[in-house]
Amino acid sequence: MKTPAEAPAPQRERRPDAAGTSGSTAPKTARDPAKKARGTGRLTAALLGLASAALGLLAWAVLANSGIDGFPGPVTVARRAGELVADGTLFTDAGASLKRVLTGYVLGVVLAVPVGFLMGWYPVVRRLIEPWLQFFRMVPPLAIIPLAIVLMGIDETPKIFVIFLASFLSSVVSTFQGVVAVDVTLVNAARVLGARDPQVFIGVVVPASTPFILVGMRIGLGASWATVVAAELIAAQGGLGFRMQQAQLYYDLPTIFVQLIAIGAIGLAMDRLLLLAERRLTHWQERR
Repeated sequence: MKTPAEAPAPQRERRPDAAGTSGSTAPKTARDPAKKARGTGRLTAALLGLASAALGLLAWAVLANSGIDGFPGPVTVARRAGELVADGTLFTDAGASLKRVLTGYVLGVVLAVPVGFLMGWYPVVRRLIEPWLQFFRMVPPLAIIPLAIVLMGIDETPKIFVIFLASFLSSVVSTFQGVVAVDVTLVNAARVLGARDPQVFIGVVVPASTPFILVGMRIGLGASWATVVAAELIAAQGGLGFRMQQAQLYYDLPTIFVQLIAIGAIGLAMDRLLLLAERRLTHWQERR
């Protein structure tokens, strides 16, 4: 007895992939839109920065050719900068000023952050310290330079002290305001979930106040540079401010311009580093 022929096994249907072909690897898609947007934003920022620099140089050149007696142009200042770089004077002065700024600035920030946290977290500490803090904020650090020189001598100590004071006052106020501005709802929610005060402080208060701290650090950096230049103008044997004071005696405007540009360039570079740290540490924060 013949058996019917076996029916052929059903063929598995091969579905085409996303590219419309079967069994082949899909080609790479276009770049992520967000990544592309970031790249475009960086390029735009770079182009705008170059345009700003070009406009600044153009305005400077026009001002130098406007008939102001002795006002140096970009070429004259660049030539003088080359001379100061060649003999090492510019690097020596910049290093001396930078060392003073970093020492006083770091000491001020290191003390300001814990003091600001204590003021914001404990009302008793706030009431004890804030009146004195506001009092000294009304006294410019530059006004303390003569007193500091009389009490501490003419070495590095009074210069570093006034820089420390400038950075401390800027940073402590910002830190204190950051702690006070923390959303009470977040603090209460953490406590409802069983978090103790140390956990609330580390997990809620510190992250929420970090943007305020970094802004205060940037403001303190500018105050530190302004203070060191003033301190070096009064009593110093080296530094960018000292070199400006010496150039003033001989009406050497190109040298003064070189020192001003060096101060601005170093300060701007340090500020950009702080801004980069701010963006890394507060990446969760929405920005325009």
